[in-house]
Amino acid sequence: MPVRGRNRPQACIQPGQMATKRIPWGRLLGEARQKFGVERFRPGQSELIEAVLSGHDAIGILPTGAGKSLCYELPALVLPNPVVVVSPLIALIRDQEDKLQDAQIDATRLDSTLTADEERRATEDVREGRPSLVYVTPERLERADVLEDLRRGGVSLLVVDEAHCISQWGHDFRPAYSFLRTARKELGDPPVLALTATATPAVLDDIHAALGIESARVVTNSIERENLFFEVFRTVNEEAKMERLLAITEEAAGIGIVYVSTVKKADELSEALTARGIAAGRYHGRLTKSARDEAQARFMANEFRVMVATKAFGMGIDKSDIRFVVHWEFPDSVESYYQEAGRAGRDTNAARAALLYRIEDRRVQAYFLAGKHPRPEEADKVLAVLLAAPNRDLEAREIAKMAGVSERRAKVLLASLDAEGLVLRRKGCFRATAALRRAGSASVLREIRERRTHEDRARLDAIIRYAETTECRTRYLRRYFGEEEGESCGHCDNCRDHAAERLAAAAAASAEEPPPVVVPSLAAPPEPPPFAVGEPVHHETFGEGEVVAVDEKRIKVAFPGEVGTRVVEASYLEKKNAA
Repeated sequence: MPVRGRNRPQACIQPGQMATKRIPWGRLLGEARQKFGVERFRPGQSELIEAVLSGHDAIGILPTGAGKSLCYELPALVLPNPVVVVSPLIALIRDQEDKLQDAQIDATRLDSTLTADEERRATEDVREGRPSLVYVTPERLERADVLEDLRRGGVSLLVVDEAHCISQWGHDFRPAYSFLRTARKELGDPPVLALTATATPAVLDDIHAALGIESARVVTNSIERENLFFEVFRTVNEEAKMERLLAITEEAAGIGIVYVSTVKKADELSEALTARGIAAGRYHGRLTKSARDEAQARFMANEFRVMVATKAFGMGIDKSDIRFVVHWEFPDSVESYYQEAGRAGRDTNAARAALLYRIEDRRVQAYFLAGKHPRPEEADKVLAVLLAAPNRDLEAREIAKMAGVSERRAKVLLASLDAEGLVLRRKGCFRATAALRRAGSASVLREIRERRTHEDRARLDAIIRYAETTECRTRYLRRYFGEEEGESCGHCDNCRDHAAERLAAAAAASAEEPPPVVVPSLAAPPEPPPFAVGEPVHHETFGEGEVVAVDEKRIKVAFPGEVGTRVVEASYLEKKNAA
């Protein structure tokens, strides 16, 4: 588990602790009721709304289905200028826009799917500051013209939705996340609201640093969802995995998602399930956009019993009745696993989150990690371009072309240099600083690469430990995400297995132990034992249990859960059906 992270007790807020002054709560609740059918705020929502309406930066770590979007949709109705929402996926943006239209809230989006005429109208609206909400991808905020249009229209609040992507993707897959701090400055430094369902202390650090919100108020709820049942199945080969997956689909009523790590496996597994009579769809990044849209629409319409997908599927899918999520292989981190597993059971009804574990699957993730970060020779080429043009502002694509590397790789390296203060970024262009010219900084980039590679491996090791642990899985997850471990959940596979083992052991002990011999006193007739073996009893501290052995005054009782078998004084017990 990553251990990096600073302690910020002064910023951490539990729901109910924050004062709520000068906020138009009556109007906000009225709007919530009328437009969204919300009768009362859920834990964390009012604290985040109060923070942003008071002009503070805030981070909300609220579990899936806790209503994070309401925390900026309601403020958008009372703030003087538009709220800009940075979202990772165009599909998610379009889904949010459709919902806001249904609620009669003015919103627009700026993305690559707009026609020329649609983009022209959207840009005019943004320049005039007309919409209450403007949705963009992080890549759009790399463009100087988009930033200028937003600045002209005014920005009251900058929202980063799915903020864990800053840490998960910002260092490699989506380097645009690394430049959000600069984009915020060019928008006039509006308050920032970052929202996510999960964040370890290390991820929280990344969010603070990447957005420049070190003093942000942090509102957090527990990650635990009592209706979600975690389980891991050891599988020795592909055949064993298929048997287990088929068993889960038979046992679980309703539809589910099966996550796989590769496109090839998504194709193979969807075909294998279909051949067995299970309506299975597939979703991955190599399908055409129309094929992905069709697969998602059919899944939402319950035409598929199972969607076999890579991690490209699921973020922002607003389908509350998913009954199971199965991971065919373990993913790259506990964060990814929990985000994906959390798409099950959003309607609060019971749902399963199963991981099919095989240690050999580590090779798949190790392969992806090996090519995740730019290689040292790529770093040297980018540095050479910057140092050869010390007084020029260069766009990332120019640098990439001159260095002979991909634009994404160049942006990853430039983001690393920007974080270290070794390049100056202005209006989407980069220039070497004096510090870079003095040092060359190849060693700095190598150090960054080594650190991030180490962190990636640590995250991979953590998900393997999760798969192998015999302790309560919910306790493991709480600890990983920086919460108090607390009591065992009682409903993950390990808790159920331990409870069954304890009851079996108690029954065996009862069968093996001869009943105690009671020698009657010559002065009085013998008294019957206060309780009988097998009788249900209640203890004020330990709760309900079952008698497994009896003495005159001391009774051996098997209690469920962590309590186990205890020997207690008879006077502390009462019959379960006692009045």
